[in-house]
Amino acid sequence: MKKEIKVLIVDDHPMILEGYKNAISDLESDTLKIDLFSAQDCDSAFQKLKKASVTKPFDIVLYDINLPPSSDHKILSGEDLALKTRALQPETKIMVLTMHSNNFRIHNILRNIDPEGFLIKSDLGSEELKKAFVTVMKDPPYYSHTVTKLFRSQLSNDFIIDDLDRSILYHISVGTKTKNLPNYIPLSLAAIEKRKRNLKDVFDVTGKGNKALIEISKEKGFI
Repeated sequence: MKKEIKVLIVDDHPMILEGYKNAISDLESDTLKIDLFSAQDCDSAFQKLKKASVTKPFDIVLYDINLPPSSDHKILSGEDLALKTRALQPETKIMVLTMHSNNFRIHNILRNIDPEGFLIKSDLGSEELKKAFVTVMKDPPYYSHTVTKLFRSQLSNDFIIDDLDRSILYHISVGTKTKNLPNYIPLSLAAIEKRKRNLKDVFDVTGKGNKALIEISKEKGFI
């Protein structure tokens, strides 16, 4: 009897998405059937996730981190989708795929999501994707070369940028004034100001304005 697994792949670049689908489809065999679903944006991915939560949850999901925000701006990236997956389908295995190779960004994703698979796209070819997928399916975790190197470095910063911090950064980046942020973020203005100060400390732009904070946030891949 064939083993059947249900897989969701999310990436906003059609050619990349098709490449992932083709590579994973190659893994089907006489003993394995893969039901593939795909999405190119946060809205459609979240709809598929919610539907699967009441029917048959996904066994594995693959998320590109750098996705445009959802139409209601409540899901800002693949990182947010991964966090929602943890809440809705805790048994689902998560694979993260990203272009970002900044050590702080990698560390933050590992601490926030703890994905069963974490691959930097510059490390990735079709054979490595297949190897990663099989490992995640059978005996996770799987980390690509750049992620593995991080574990050999001495990274001591324990500050984690969570979904509220990323929401603050996003709304500032699109021109929302700080005094208006409580209209979009479920925090008091004082709490938002404190988070902004912490973010400036972490990014070493203390005493500088929002422009400097947004520039360094973009450079490190948080926006």
